[in-house]
Formats: sequence, structure tokens, C-alpha cells
Amino acid sequence: MPRPSNHRTPSDPPGTPARRAALRLLDAVLRRGLAIEQALDGSTQGLAPSDRGLAHAIAAEVLRRLADLDDLIDSATRNRLPDDAKARFVLRIALVQALRLGTPPHAAISTALPLVDGGPRKLVHGVFGTLMRQNAVLTDPPALPGAVYARIAGNWGERVADAACAAIAAPPPLDLTLRGATPVAGESLLPGHVRIAAGTSIPEREGFAEGEWWVQDIAASLPARLIGARNGSGSGRALDLCAAPGGKTLQLAAAGWDVTAVDASESRLARLHENLERTGLSATVIAADLLKWAPDFEADAVLLDAPCSATGIFRRHPDVLHRVRPRLIAEMAELQGQLLPRAARWVRPGGLFVFATCSLEPEEGEAQIERFLTDHPEFAIDPVLPDELPEGLVAHPRGWLRTLPGMLAEQGGLDGFFMVRLMRVAGDS
Repeated sequence: MPRPSNHRTPSDPPGTPARRAALRLLDAVLRRGLAIEQALDGSTQGLAPSDRGLAHAIAAEVLRRLADLDDLIDSATRNRLPDDAKARFVLRIALVQALRLGTPPHAAISTALPLVDGGPRKLVHGVFGTLMRQNAVLTDPPALPGAVYARIAGNWGERVADAACAAIAAPPPLDLTLRGATPVAGESLLPGHVRIAAGTSIPEREGFAEGEWWVQDIAASLPARLIGARNGSGSGRALDLCAAPGGKTLQLAAAGWDVTAVDASESRLARLHENLERTGLSATVIAADLLKWAPDFEADAVLLDAPCSATGIFRRHPDVLHRVRPRLIAEMAELQGQLLPRAARWVRPGGLFVFATCSLEPEEGEAQIERFLTDHPEFAIDPVLPDELPEGLVAHPRGWLRTLPGMLAEQGGLDGFFMVRLMRVAGDS
């Protein structure tokens, strides 16, 4: 499918550029395998912020509902459209607007038809019209892609897989991590945490410009919480590895640590610099490949939020449901297996080492740590304690924490993570 332009021609109705950008985003995810955030800037270049937001919302909702949208399309076509046919992409965009985003059907189809660009406009118009006359609906919960459902069910059971279906029905609430004691309105699940409704405009919210808080899923905030506040012993130096975009660096800095934050992506580190400036917190920031870089000191605490498949963050990033394959999971697990022992060497005797991934895959969590502990007897699990967790979460009997779809569902859920806190109990490695 050719990559569509964002430019509006004189005959296009208003709103078409945002739909063209949504088509570019879907093409980037479904055909080229890119993350939606990775493709966002290029796909929405030249658009006003409101159109950029609309394009992202349309594409994300299509990705949440892709299997169900395709079932509707297939029910109204005599010959099945190829998966990569532009007509299928355009119909997904038109249908999700009319059936989920509240766009009047005439506006949904009028802004979608120009995207066909010389293709079968009559087919697209006819299928859309047929489904509207049939009062087609997209029901909850949405269906996961079959391979994803099978993988989750195989690892964690059908109950968790069904909970994952429910979790993609709508964007989740927003979690804020507080810099200090300034109160912020919302629901608190832990000290220093506030949960607010999805769709809230972040830059305009009170306290954002003053750096009183930052957005961070509560599951993503737990690894730094496992390190805790600087206690006055040792050097007080902490390493935040694979640090960008910086939520954990901010947590550690706010807790009094002398933080060195390292990440290979200079573009992602730009956001970390912005957040440090906004919050008034400080850290040493280094752009480097962890397989080549090493510190010249041993740290009291090391946090390795390792690169992973990111399958646990599908609620906010539904693109992972469609672009993550077993090969990527295996590649990420191999990389983690290289990073874990390397980062462990930088922990002083008696120091803490927290390993975390935002993945639902055991290969990127439990299996990594079991293998690491077998090979590194100088480390032992320091079990996660009940008072370190939101009510309703329980650590595994082995002492680590695994968060899954369905947990804290009544409070709005949380991302899927694996995390473990280790202590270096001996000096030899």
C-alpha cells in the first residue's frame, strides 16, 4: 500500500488531512512494524496539534478494535479484501469513527473516501453504507488478535487473556507520580501517586508547568519505589539504566539519590532533560550503549528497566498487539540476558539491584531471573513487601512482582510488568 500524503487537495473536505495521517500511522504499524509513537512525528508532520491528536486517536482505536472491524468488513464483502488493501485500511478508519468515536456517518465516510486515491471508492462507500443500514456495532470487550490471545492464555490462563480483552476496550486512566507533598486531586493508590481520568489535558493541568508531578503508570513507578529513598549510608549514587523517557530517574532524584541516567537514544533523552528542567530535579545524563559503556564507580543502587517487547503496555500502546512477534520476544530476551550480568557488576557489595521489564512474557521476566540467580550466587532476592504495593497486589512467593491484566481492575487496572529486587550479598562475581 503506497504511503499516503497528509496534504489536502482542493476537493477534499475539511478534516481529511487528519484522516490521511491516521492512515499513515496504521500503515507504519501494520505494514512496516513500527511503534505508533515512533511513527507519530513523521506521519503527522505539518498538522495542527488538534489534528495530530485526532489522527493518533483514530489510529489507536482502530488498533484496539482491529479484529472486530475486520469481521464487520468481511461480513459485507463478497470477496475478502486482502489484509494490506487500501480499501480495508480506509474502511477501518471510517467505521471506527462512526461506531466508536462519535463521528457522524456522513462525515466519517466523506473524509475517508479521498484516502482511497483512485482505488475502489464505490466499494468502500457501498460496504460502509451497508454496515450503517444494518446498524452494525462494535461490542465490548474487543477481540485480541488470535495469536496474542493464545500466547497470553498459554502463559497465564484464559482468565488473564479475557481480562486483556477487557483492558483494551478504552484508554486507561492516567497515573501521576508526585515530586513532593503538594496535594493533587484524584484517586491515590499509594503515597505519592494520583490517578485521574483518561482524556485529561496534561499541559493545562494545575501543577504540570511547576513540575509538581509527571505522568507514569503506577506499575512503571514500582521499580524505583523498590529502591526507595536514599538512607544516608554509602555514596548515595544510583544508576538508572535504559532511563529514557525518565520517570524513574525523576523518582530516584526526588528520593535524594545522586542519579546517573544512561540510555542509548539521544532523542528519548531529550524528554528526560525537559522533565528534569520542568521539575527542578537533577541527574547526570549520559547517551551510551550499555553493552559498551561502563561507570567508573560501584553504585549503591542500580535500576535496569531493560529493553523488552513492551507487550505489557498494550492498554496505552495497542500497536504492540499487532507488531510484536515471537522473534522480537526472543531477541529482546537475548539482549536482557547480556545486560543483566553486565549491570550486576556495577552494584557494590550490600547494594540493591532492581531488574524490570514492561512485558507479559515469562522469557523476559521470570526465566531471566531464575537463570541469573543460578549463575550469580552473590545475589539474592530481597522480597517485595506488602506495604510497598497498592492494596490488591501481592508479590510472588519467590519474592518478585508480576502484574497482569485484570489486576486492580476495579480501580482502572495497571500495565503488565515484571520486577525483582536483588541484593548483592557477597563481593565476588
